[in-house]
Amino acid sequence: MESIQMQKIPIYLKTVTLRDMSNIPDIKDDLRKHMILILRVTPLAQKDVEELRKSIDELYSFVQSMGGDIARLGEERVVITPLGVKIWRGDLESR
Repeated sequence: MESIQMQKIPIYLKTVTLRDMSNIPDIKDDLRKHMILILRVTPLAQKDVEELRKSIDELYSFVQSMGGDIARLGEERVVITPLGVKIWRGDLESR
């Protein structure tokens, strides 16, 4: 088993409410700062489902381009991780 080296820079976990597309630049900035984000999407989903879809598509493309990961956490939340942090989706042996 590989040894895990302690990072000198902490990784922060932050919760953010996605209210509209104007939140996207701040979310991208947080990801560039190597933060793990939990987005609450319910307010935007209740307001405009199409805008929510566009927002998630834009974030998905951004996260993929930077080597991060993104996944749903139930109906109301999405988790986004920066480069080097992957989301568990099941058996690692099948990857």
